[in-house]
Amino acid sequence: MRVKLVLLVILLAALLSACSFGKGSKPTSAPSQTAVALPTLTATPATPLAILVMPADMDKDASDAYQKVVYDLAQQSGLRFQVRNTFTSADFEPGLQVVVVLPPDPGVVALAATAPQVQFLAINIPGVTAGANVSVLASNSQVDVPAFIAGYTAAIISDDFHTGMIYPENNANAQRALIAYTNGMSYYCGLCQPFYYVPYTFPVSIAIPANEDKASYGGYATYLIQRKVYTIYLYPDIAIKELTDFLSTTGTQVIGTTLPNPRPSGWVMTIRPDETKAIQKAWPDLVAGKGGLNVPSPLGLADVDPNLLSPGKQRLVQKVLDDLQAGRIATGVGQ
Repeated sequence: MRVKLVLLVILLAALLSACSFGKGSKPTSAPSQTAVALPTLTATPATPLAILVMPADMDKDASDAYQKVVYDLAQQSGLRFQVRNTFTSADFEPGLQVVVVLPPDPGVVALAATAPQVQFLAINIPGVTAGANVSVLASNSQVDVPAFIAGYTAAIISDDFHTGMIYPENNANAQRALIAYTNGMSYYCGLCQPFYYVPYTFPVSIAIPANEDKASYGGYATYLIQRKVYTIYLYPDIAIKELTDFLSTTGTQVIGTTLPNPRPSGWVMTIRPDETKAIQKAWPDLVAGKGGLNVPSPLGLADVDPNLLSPGKQRLVQKVLDDLQAGRIATGVGQ
């Protein structure tokens, strides 16, 4: 009996305890809800872009050379590279940084004015001058360096140093070029004494009067050919089609500063501004955002006929040209 009473007391105590559980307890505080900051969405900057604008019908060798130099420069600077045959305001896009433009002119000045953050380099585009974000290839007005290297080359490739030059009469720059041509020849062969005696010295030169009929230019070339001149340097002002066409029929080797079209037989090489080197020279300033530059254009050898000027001899000529432009060799002509 006593045991049952004890068990009943324990049961009642348990029931009372269960009924009162939680009645007097209250949460001390509500769970906190801390605001979480959402990430800010930021636009990814566009990869900088360089564009080369060139005509679709450009000579393949020249086209390949331009594309290679701009592509290589763009890669070195971390820029994307594209080639376009035309360029309009619709071609502007985020990240565009440099545009190199070859003729014909797509309207460089107007385009540049609408995009001051883009640097333009105009290559041989008439009427475009440097300013603001437009840089231009400066013309190379040297007459003595091309003549000197022509004389050096002519001495290398002419039998018994039989060289000559045709130039315009009463032209002071042409007279300076003749001196440089003679000095270039002497730089290679000293006195350049022919093995067989002739009653004149080389180079043999002749001047064409300013009022001479162009159809008669061939007669002046004949004067040199009759004196056994094998290689002739044509001063730029008289390198007209009538003369180059005539020379191509005579077997004479010719050096000039502008390649005739079509290329005449016997054309050794062209000494002209090297636009690819000019682009390389200008590139650091362009990618740095510096515009309005007149970019000096070094001279280079182009249109070389390896049958007339072998690769080995061309390397000699190139070395002399490099030294001339670096000031290590003087043409001997007063400025």
